[in-house]
Amino acid sequence: MSRALPRPGLSLLILGLWLVLAPAPTTGQVLIGLALAVALPVLTRGFWPGRIRVRSPVAALRLLGVVLADIVTANLLVARQVLGPPERLRPGFLAVPLDIDDPFVATLLGSIVSLTPGTVSVDIDRSRGVLQVHALHVEDPAAASAQIKSRYEAPLREVFAC
Repeated sequence: MSRALPRPGLSLLILGLWLVLAPAPTTGQVLIGLALAVALPVLTRGFWPGRIRVRSPVAALRLLGVVLADIVTANLLVARQVLGPPERLRPGFLAVPLDIDDPFVATLLGSIVSLTPGTVSVDIDRSRGVLQVHALHVEDPAAASAQIKSRYEAPLREVFAC
């Protein structure tokens, strides 16, 4: 069973997302969703780390809520910044020191930062333990770095106990 479905949770997620995004839940759409749900985890098996263990599902749900709220809020903020005078923008790079050793969790942190409009993770320097982030507008780099650590890194450490 593990060779055919190496990541059953991912397969269910793929199928669910396919059906939600499909125009109509027809038999054909269900079959395509099932095919993708089986094929994609098998084809990407080599890219996945070892077994991922969520230690605190409640913390994971809280983090998901924070990320979704931040995405909505950041969209509004970025829209206001982009539509305003360009000379008010202060783009810059942040060096966020990481307290995470796990490469999967560090990559997840970088992905969360990139999902939030106005920021994009540029590099995860594991040798120095630093996440490089470019932000559209940075008034206080230390405060922005501290916000990433408290809003995303600390909950990720709780979710994955790392």
